[in-house]
Amino acid sequence: MLSAPRLLCINPNTSSAITAQVASALLRFLPEGTQLEAATGAFGAPYIASRATYAIGGHAALDCLIRHAETPYDAVLLACFGDPALLALREVAAVPVIGMAEAACCAAAREAGRFSIVTGGHGWQEMLGEFVAGLGLSERLASIRTTTLSGGEIAQNPEAGMPHLVSAIAACADDGAARVILGGAGLAGLAARLAPLSPLPVIDCVASMAEAALAAIHEAHAQGLHARPSPQAKRLAASLLPQR
Repeated sequence: MLSAPRLLCINPNTSSAITAQVASALLRFLPEGTQLEAATGAFGAPYIASRATYAIGGHAALDCLIRHAETPYDAVLLACFGDPALLALREVAAVPVIGMAEAACCAAAREAGRFSIVTGGHGWQEMLGEFVAGLGLSERLASIRTTTLSGGEIAQNPEAGMPHLVSAIAACADDGAARVILGGAGLAGLAARLAPLSPLPVIDCVASMAEAALAAIHEAHAQGLHARPSPQAKRLAASLLPQR
């Protein structure tokens, strides 16, 4: 594998501050010299927290990929815990596409025992339950705990969010979880701060996404596949989505 991969990180909401937050957190888990381009959704919600904004976020994620279709990347990272349009992105991308939530849930399920998820915003409770079921991991899930504050609100004021997150993680221990995923682009960078306060091991969804991306790139290179543009996304731009 290249020591300095070229990655596209897509934030499917419209908050450039969240994009910068995720990119900064990601670089801590990537090889020195990694070329990381971070793209923000051109339309939609400042923070995805409902089925409607999730659906729009999937469109925005595809639009981000299309706007970068001619640039060669080693992998695409989808920086939203819930992975809107993940399968659609994989359909048209020329390189591996890694979802933040899928990577974290798979990492949690590799160890014995059940896991819980903690994230911001009550709207995610049912949505993430369905997402985990789609991965076939419902029996491994102890609970999903959400906070009154949304992930976007926690990103704006992490100090106010910390007590809510600590309380939610403590409740996961009572739910029978062996570990807890801290999920959400707006929570990027907080796992390390929460770990010393947690009764459970905390899985950082950003770290899981980076680890999964590097593993996918290694496998692709072992098969002789290297960074390349996405002609499929370019064709999609010409046929389905609004031109910019």
